[in-house]
Amino acid sequence: MFSDLDFEKPEYFTLDKFKFSTGDVLENVDVEYITVGTPIYNDDGEIINGVLYCHGSSGDYGSLRRINDISGSGEVFDTDKLFLISLSSLGSPRSLSPSMTNLKGDFPHYSIIDMVNFQRQFLKEKFNITHLKGMIGNSMGGFTVLTWAAYYPLEMDFVISLVSSYKVAGHNYALSRIMDDIVKSCPDYNDGDYIASEELNRTFKLANEVMFNYGFSREFYRNKSNYEIDLSIEEMLSEDTLDDINDMVYRNDASLNYNIEDKLKDIVAKVLIVAINQDQYFPPNLDAIPMSHMIKNSELLIYDSINGHIGSRELKKVESNLKEFLNEFI
Repeated sequence: MFSDLDFEKPEYFTLDKFKFSTGDVLENVDVEYITVGTPIYNDDGEIINGVLYCHGSSGDYGSLRRINDISGSGEVFDTDKLFLISLSSLGSPRSLSPSMTNLKGDFPHYSIIDMVNFQRQFLKEKFNITHLKGMIGNSMGGFTVLTWAAYYPLEMDFVISLVSSYKVAGHNYALSRIMDDIVKSCPDYNDGDYIASEELNRTFKLANEVMFNYGFSREFYRNKSNYEIDLSIEEMLSEDTLDDINDMVYRNDASLNYNIEDKLKDIVAKVLIVAINQDQYFPPNLDAIPMSHMIKNSELLIYDSINGHIGSRELKKVESNLKEFLNEFI
């Protein structure tokens, strides 16, 4: 398991500049990150055992804790053999994001491919890594690793997609659209050049509460008292790292147009698709199973969790399956 010290003191690296796919360029860009494990170098001094962890929509570098139970010396993610890297992605607080600049509504709109390129540039400039042993992506982080594998197919050996999909559609699209509409209907939002106010704070809270409906399974909600559900909502809101309204809107907008269905055929890396039967965001029959048929070199792993989408914290349940998959690479 990771030590608490691994998460208490993240490190920071500054990119001289980052260019968005829109053509916009921002300079002196900070990246927040942590590393855990042991780098192994080849004869050219390149790290050959890097594994990148990509967090979900409201996470940051600390989301690496999701694999904590199966990480460490001799564990599934063996820190004697792997060099794990986790950073706060483009759009996340303390890395390049609206909240870290004074640009507000002038912050460049970004896409999933921008999030990929942000991490690629960081890995190259900080660690001189141009090829990863593997990548792990949880939820929206899965969008990142799958896009990376589709657009830059020779840059990794394996991909693990956790509770994710190849596109945002159906109720996921509707939820993101509704969240946007809630925020943008508040006059104080002012097209991103917002004015801090009690009304805007209430709007921000309401938009976040919309997503809570699907975070856990239907069984989870049914087995809780109304009081316990109230407490869960408040806990979820207090843990959300996207505490700036523009961070949420920009992140939301990045996912609305996500669809790499036509690019899945280009993936070369071996892909493990991990899904949860009770996941209301990405039900396996709508997302993981179809995706497993579209990615030629893939394996599908589905398990049960009353925690639904949040059950990706319970990878201990499929520890042996993950170890078998990774045995080919470590």
